[in-house]
Amino acid sequence: MLPDSILRDPPARPGLDQARETLDRVWGHADFRGLQAGVVEAVMAGRDVLAVLPTGGGKSVCYQIPAMLRPGLGLVVSPLIALMTDQVEALKQQGVAAARLDSGVSMDDRSAIWRAARAGELDLLYVSPEGLASGALLDRLQELPLSLIAIDEAHCVSQWGHDFRPDYRTLGRLAEMFPGVPRIAVTATADARTRDDILRSLRLEGAEVFVDSFARPNLQLSAIRKESASRARTDAAVIDLVRQRKGRSGVVYCGSRDGCDRVAEALRSAGTNAIAYHAGMDNRERDRRLERFLAEDGAVMVATIAFGMGVDKADVRFVIHADPPGSLEAYWQEIGRAGRDGEPAEGITLYGPSDIAWTLKRLEGRPMAEEVKAVQTQKARCLFAMLDGAICRPQAVRRYFGEVGAEPCGVCDVCADPPMMFDASIPAQKALAAVQRLGGRFGRGRVVDHLLGKNKEVQPWEAALSTWGIGKDTSPNSWRDIIDHLLFEGLLLEDPNDGKPLLGLGEPEAVRAVYRGERTIEVRRAPAGFDASTRSGNPRAGRVRNDRNAALETLDADVRARFETLRAWRRDRAAEQHVPPYVIFQDKTLLEIATRQPSTPDALAAISGVGQSKLDRYGKGVLAALTEGTG
Repeated sequence: MLPDSILRDPPARPGLDQARETLDRVWGHADFRGLQAGVVEAVMAGRDVLAVLPTGGGKSVCYQIPAMLRPGLGLVVSPLIALMTDQVEALKQQGVAAARLDSGVSMDDRSAIWRAARAGELDLLYVSPEGLASGALLDRLQELPLSLIAIDEAHCVSQWGHDFRPDYRTLGRLAEMFPGVPRIAVTATADARTRDDILRSLRLEGAEVFVDSFARPNLQLSAIRKESASRARTDAAVIDLVRQRKGRSGVVYCGSRDGCDRVAEALRSAGTNAIAYHAGMDNRERDRRLERFLAEDGAVMVATIAFGMGVDKADVRFVIHADPPGSLEAYWQEIGRAGRDGEPAEGITLYGPSDIAWTLKRLEGRPMAEEVKAVQTQKARCLFAMLDGAICRPQAVRRYFGEVGAEPCGVCDVCADPPMMFDASIPAQKALAAVQRLGGRFGRGRVVDHLLGKNKEVQPWEAALSTWGIGKDTSPNSWRDIIDHLLFEGLLLEDPNDGKPLLGLGEPEAVRAVYRGERTIEVRRAPAGFDASTRSGNPRAGRVRNDRNAALETLDADVRARFETLRAWRRDRAAEQHVPPYVIFQDKTLLEIATRQPSTPDALAAISGVGQSKLDRYGKGVLAALTEGTG
């Protein structure tokens, strides 16, 4: 029951100036960042809010300050004990009256917390969604005036999100149990579909929605294609990457508990202060290891996804994915552990076809509706398409989250060294046709042999197929690259088959689009020719290098000289404008210009990739550079 004085004369509604004063006094920040001010103002005015702010964007402040300034107790629903503990302890250090109720709190402490809440001495109370399922807890909360209800990590509400928690789906009932109490849902990762699900599930249909830019300009992102599925080679690559960043604090994500223990031990043997962390450890041991990571300089945490949510170590300089996560949402959240202090940091992901096969196998084993499973599968494919693609990585992620107008970052590996992409549509058609004719009964090695027509024990039925030996003009390694890319794009699927994967066709309409020539397939490495003089069928070393210069070495010397001149011209223009080179012209456009040698603006305009705007802006310069390269 509220005091009569409050009922007769309600306190003046706190304003944004008071919020700024509190921000400065408690956190030491002079002003809000990004969309924080708008979110805080809306909540203090008593309006419901959904706020999607980037990792490190100060989501917690958006409900902590209103809870401190509005009359009553701020209730915060949080998914993890570690997350609650971290935030409550940080608030206490800042002089804020905060507490948590979870399974680790003793009965005496619980009693003290409730006494403080009833006396109005508590600003924030953190609880878990499982805890709210208890009728007793809700009954007690209904006896107290609440200033707001905050639902942290709100993507856990949605079955379309990457970290679905069924208990979160019941939180919509808080709308009717606490009428008039403003509710704020916050998350760092939610695409449009997930946002809609959050609003509907939490009964926040009338809420103000704030979606900030997902840009993290201090993060330099890169992806490295695994050359094999060998764990030993992946571990060696991780050790080398960490060694190159000696003395810096970082996080290495592994897909399994065994992987965490193995990689952490290997890093320690290599002289790194590495700490393993996963759900197979008891809570006390995990807490001890987390404390070490937070306290020790240069520590590297080797963890599964059990680690990270809400851990606020500002000076993490790199995040390495030894195994990629299952979606772009999870990728962006985990990469976001790096550089929370705003200083330069790195996100490096190792990936390969065996990873996507494992991701899809895990999805198959999860109890979920087929519609949800289809969406999660598509999310996984979006991640791998980004990793294996030629589009600026942050730009691709930001567009995925619906951010209109996202520009290239200029610092990721794709921007710094744009890969040359090659049209592999015809080989892709051959590979798809071979898999179709073989009826999904064989793995990639046998499919490659079929395309090459080199199986010594070929059965008559197989030799009679129209696809037998149709790919003799392409090397085995190139066929493997093409098949891997088709797997990433979902045009081929890999059935795990108890450790002996079998290839089958993907989504029928997408496959038909490739057959009809309506969908172009581009790969990073030019398909190398078959060399019958070698045992493997691969070109001899020295004749064709397996990197971005491989195609250039097959070009006429004059064409190559013109191409390099054009690249130098492009590099200078990019430096003048502080943009990545490929936004001016792609390599394949420059290569076509170097090959066709246009001498007039009209001839230049006829080349793919040269639109009217670029012709007006760069036409004279390109033609002049071309003349220089020819001379």
